[in-house]
Amino acid sequence: MQLFKKQLDPRCGHCSKSRPLNDEEVVCIKKGVMSFGSHCRSFTYDPLKRTPPRPIMANFNKLKDEDFQL
Repeated sequence: MQLFKKQLDPRCGHCSKSRPLNDEEVVCIKKGVMSFGSHCRSFTYDPLKRTPPRPIMANFNKLKDEDFQL
């Protein structure tokens, strides 16, 4: 099972050269204040800055007692 896509979209929010300013902007050491979704040529991916989406919760309401018997 693969957790991440092979080709991630470059974003300043996931770059090792940026620091968060607020929810929508980051401060880049190369370009200054940038939006979270933009990118430049000096983009370097930092996997620790990426927050993966939360997994979908399982719905156990549809299961019956018969489903758990051997």
